[in-house]
Amino acid sequence: MKINQKECVAMLLAGGQGTRLGVLTNDVAKPAVPFGAKYRIIDFTLSNCVNSGIDTIGVLTQYRPFELHQYIGNGQPWDLDRLSGGIYVLPPFMRAKSGEWYKGTANAIYQNIDFIDRYDPEYVLILSGDHIYKMDYSKMLKFHKGNNADCTIAVLEVPIEEAPRFGIMNTKDDGAIYEFEEKPKKPKSTKASMGIYIFNWQKLKQYLIEDESEKSSQNDFGKNIIPAMLKNGERMFAYPFEGYWKDVGTISSLWEAHMDILSATAGLNLNDRNWRIYARNIAEPPHFVGFNATVKNSIISEGCVVDGTVENSVIFHGSVVGKGAKIYDSIIMPSAEIAEGAEVRHAIIGWDAVIEKGAKVGETLAAPVSGEWEIAVVAPGYTVKEGEVIAANQMIGGN
Repeated sequence: MKINQKECVAMLLAGGQGTRLGVLTNDVAKPAVPFGAKYRIIDFTLSNCVNSGIDTIGVLTQYRPFELHQYIGNGQPWDLDRLSGGIYVLPPFMRAKSGEWYKGTANAIYQNIDFIDRYDPEYVLILSGDHIYKMDYSKMLKFHKGNNADCTIAVLEVPIEEAPRFGIMNTKDDGAIYEFEEKPKKPKSTKASMGIYIFNWQKLKQYLIEDESEKSSQNDFGKNIIPAMLKNGERMFAYPFEGYWKDVGTISSLWEAHMDILSATAGLNLNDRNWRIYARNIAEPPHFVGFNATVKNSIISEGCVVDGTVENSVIFHGSVVGKGAKIYDSIIMPSAEIAEGAEVRHAIIGWDAVIEKGAKVGETLAAPVSGEWEIAVVAPGYTVKEGEVIAANQMIGGN
């Protein structure tokens, strides 16, 4: 049954396990991992949608979905609790005769064709729920329409040495894509796919149905749908994005993104009133900085009690920093406790973790090794015992 028609429906892929985040994703999906003192990673994509005027969003979940479902709720924090449109959580489900997990990004959309058809959209926006960035999708949609495109792919210029990590677009002068290379060993350009696509819905629907019937397909946009469209000569364009964007899929990149919040020059400004990042927040009292505390270039969220030294760090809500404790260049996630005299350097401390008196976690390092910072990580809920030492690049706790 079709309901109020929407020009554009967004489909947000949020089922990723995020194995490279190790113990931080043992019990939650990557989009639900805390970020930036009071947010979750998924808040950035949801806020981008709302700020761009897109009010109908399907969130496709799969791995460890409970906390993400609970967090999204009815969508009220993002103004998505609507009678017409709004937000819908779409896990895999059993049909009359069968059911299966989402096999790939394209299959996830294929399994939700009926949901999209209810809104009879002209365009579908495909998004990922595990990137940190601000982007006005309405500008990308205008670009798509202006080029009379069948598919538009957002691209970001990356250093040539990083290009083999991405899907690379080779384009003509007008932005038309003539070749797509998935993680090429010798890239011909530096236009990297951001995993953000706009399709004409009826065209995409046709390709999804054909792809599903191909038994050898991996049912993936980058590996199957986009190459098939290029082969058939569809009108495909690269939309250039300029601004901050980071895939926080590794411990090093998650730590770097938090450090970028603390930098005036990194380009990630959470205080931009013209492009707010919305989130579901727990009501906490104001944070308290005690008589013995020293705080420099740091973010301290609500409900925190700080009586030690905090420098160049992000402290999430409800955390406690004891007298004489020292925290440098670190991320302390919600409701963690850093006890009296403990030291935390270049580290990520998971939510509800405890660093007992005199324990030491991580080391101060001058530069990353092989492009990756050696960050010490303590699992959510884990206790580092009194006087224990956790070395740089060590991950402790978890299953």
